[in-house]
Amino acid sequence: MLFEPARHEPLDPSLTWNEGRARAAIEAIVSNAARERTAAGHWPVHPLDEEGEAPRTGFKSLYLGSAGVLWALWTLARAGAAAAVLDAAAGIEQALASYLAEPDTGEVVPSYFLGETGMQLVRWRITGSATAAERVHECVRANIGNPTNEALWAAPGTMVAAWHLWCTTHEARWRELFLDNARQVWRTWLPDEKAGCHLWTQDLYGSVVQYLGAGHGFAGNVYPLLTGAALLDDERREALYERCVRTLRCFAQREGGAVNWPSGTFTPRSGSTRFLMQWCHGAPGIVTALSGFPRGRSPELDELLLAGGEAIWRAGPLAKGHGLCHGTAGNGYALLKLFRRSGDERWLTRARAFAMHAIGQCQRMRERHGQGRHTLWTGDTGLALFLWHCRDGTDKLPSLDFV
Repeated sequence: MLFEPARHEPLDPSLTWNEGRARAAIEAIVSNAARERTAAGHWPVHPLDEEGEAPRTGFKSLYLGSAGVLWALWTLARAGAAAAVLDAAAGIEQALASYLAEPDTGEVVPSYFLGETGMQLVRWRITGSATAAERVHECVRANIGNPTNEALWAAPGTMVAAWHLWCTTHEARWRELFLDNARQVWRTWLPDEKAGCHLWTQDLYGSVVQYLGAGHGFAGNVYPLLTGAALLDDERREALYERCVRTLRCFAQREGGAVNWPSGTFTPRSGSTRFLMQWCHGAPGIVTALSGFPRGRSPELDELLLAGGEAIWRAGPLAKGHGLCHGTAGNGYALLKLFRRSGDERWLTRARAFAMHAIGQCQRMRERHGQGRHTLWTGDTGLALFLWHCRDGTDKLPSLDFV
């Protein structure tokens, strides 16, 4: 079994793409976000995002907090998808000040997703602040040696900020900073005799593990290397491509034309291999992260990504909800990636089916909890961006492929 059926729910076959319904859902998400923002400038923590004691001022990070929501609302307004309901520039300044006074994780950290780097990047993107750019540079530089060796906390995440600033400004310092990070990520990518390929080892949350997914492991780490492959020297770029193919081959689990990958090399406490099917662990994240691999260079990898998409489709929407990290919208982005990569309209049709289903999931979650889930990566605004992108098949993953 390539996925756990209990983690998924049947796709309603009666749901067909309806752009009017998608636009109405986006407008509802945006208006709810404006209405439910507190007088102090943050959003209430959703019950499903509570882990321990939440900060008094709510979450502020790109992944789970105000920075991500403000950036998404600003992006939707600039694209013409919804009205501008908030002053995003003032909002991000307020969120950053609140974060520095009361960090989401108890201390100020440079993490891209959960710390200052991501917030300062949003600040720079919205305001053009030179001070924000300087602080991004300092944070990314300080995080190069982070021992977690994964995207959420360490260099594979923060180097994404350097990449975006290089692409926008073409200042040499951002290119050099990206390459400094790439060299560190490469140094920690080591051969594993048992696995038969190169892997990263994560020292994460008190455990030493080897993850494979986009949230914490191999896929998340190769994503920035593939994105910035043009900046690598020829020898390293060729090695990158060869290692990607070998790793996907070594861990691919096949079933009737579909493929998924385990969460990691370890055996879970349950004693059985877990095959999750979500962005952070499993085929959806691997497809989105590896979609930057040159098409046609490896027919084997091309086939593996398509087979991963087939597994995503067969599994159906995630019962957890509608978000990006472990929800239906995140899985839908993998289908959009395959549409852009292959040109096959079938993948766009499938992504749109996931989008229509996710609208209902969002509405049911609001009714069940009496509030919106105002986050970029686990909740409503990530869905709003996915719905907008399903109009024309845009496959850019929010806060990774574009900011």
